[in-house]
Amino acid sequence: MTTDPQRRLVALLARESARTGDFVLASGRRSSLYIDARRTTMHPEGLTLVGPLGLAVCSAWGASSVGGLTLGADPIAYAIAYASQLAGTPVRAFTVRKEAKQHGTGQLIEGQFRPGDAVVVVEDVITTGGSARKAVAAVRAAGGEVLGVLAVVDREEGGREALEQDGLRVHALVPAREILAALT
Repeated sequence: MTTDPQRRLVALLARESARTGDFVLASGRRSSLYIDARRTTMHPEGLTLVGPLGLAVCSAWGASSVGGLTLGADPIAYAIAYASQLAGTPVRAFTVRKEAKQHGTGQLIEGQFRPGDAVVVVEDVITTGGSARKAVAAVRAAGGEVLGVLAVVDREEGGREALEQDGLRVHALVPAREILAALT
């Protein structure tokens, strides 16, 4: 087993998250590759890999908090927050609901987000960039400064480019082509 965290993440994604066949994605597109990154980001080893790898990006960008659209972003944000505490450089985690609560305070963003935060929006898999765009809009509406988008996987189907056209920095821990190569 390799000790390189990025290579270990690729291998884990290939083993736990990737399937070949004929699939309809959340975007409505058809694909011969399905990547359920949650099977990796919720895996004990996946959490230990995604946290420090994501923290490196968040630290380089100067983030004070990290989060994204529930459910895919949640384990990523929590892993980064945990890794940040262990590293002595705390980055707070939050989650963006798909719609505001209809009770209580009626919040759209839950957790440790504060207006004025420098935020890295996280995403499990970027295909079109739609989920990241929703999270970015919610963070900005709540007074956060979005530094960029961090994804575990970039499917390399135009989502990165769409987000970059919106003026966002985008970093993916793993491009889909590396997962495909690991499947063969």
